Amino acid sequence: MLFELLKKRRSIRKFQEKPVETEKLETILKAGLISPSGKNKRPWEFVVVDDSAKLDKLSKAKPAGGQLVKDAPVAIVVLGREEKSDTWLEDCSIALTFMQLEAEEKGLKSCWVQIDKRPSEDGRGADVIAREILGIEEDIKVLAILAMGYPEQERPAYTEEDMDFSKVHYNSYGTSYTSK
Repeated sequence: MLFELLKKRRSIRKFQEKPVETEKLETILKAGLISPSGKNKRPWEFVVVDDSAKLDKLSKAKPAGGQLVKDAPVAIVVLGREEKSDTWLEDCSIALTFMQLEAEEKGLKSCWVQIDKRPSEDGRGADVIAREILGIEEDIKVLAILAMGYPEQERPAYTEEDMDFSKVHYNSYGTSYTSK
């Protein structure tokens, strides 16, 4: 059952104007809050944004690939506290992925918009701009924006043909797993 969910989870960049129900949103947030982290440090924080003016501004923080945020009914900005854990990046990525999967389970679609280490038009960095828009402290990292909502478009689920086992090696690099 989980594998079927994984196969149908695809990034969607066009959303209906329909708002996401509070109950669904809170369950999605709970999925992020209980995700695994190194030494159970849980270095994440989330900012839920449904204010259309802020979503529009956030969409401009990252000019290449961020435009879809303005049309999403809601976004979750995933933050990390580097001082809490040297694995903040990995931990926050897992939390974001758990939220994507829970959104999929709830009939929503999503798209991960990377912010950390991405340029802005003015050269300051997408994270700097997102931090200014949302009033985020300087010492908190801005990893990504999870834009989500009900899909305006559909994409087909992954199939067996999409699973390239040439990328899987057995016991050492270069030894094909499929020739096992």
